[in-house]
Amino acid sequence: MNTEELAKKVAEAADDKKAEDIKVLDMRGVSILADYFIICSGAADTQVRAIINSVEDALEAEGVYVKNKEGIDEGRWAVLDYADVIVHVFHKDERDHYQLEKLWGDATEVTWQK
Repeated sequence: MNTEELAKKVAEAADDKKAEDIKVLDMRGVSILADYFIICSGAADTQVRAIINSVEDALEAEGVYVKNKEGIDEGRWAVLDYADVIVHVFHKDERDHYQLEKLWGDATEVTWQK
């Protein structure tokens, strides 16, 4: 599975748990941190954790395992690091505050829905 397919799989898994405003950003040529960022949000801490679990389960089923993760217990801003794909799952309030997609405004948004 290439990194674009992986990013789309993440978006689909987040969508399965009703994540809001899912963005897949192509970071190649914009940042050396990763090829893709996926940014989405949940309305409650429990939904943020459910989205994270859905993403991890979907990728583990494909034999892809998270390298590092942060913020899972708090459910405010969780990050899953899959090396070339980084997943940011925000509580809606945190996303409105940090506006991460504006920071990476030069990145191209990728269509992920079938």
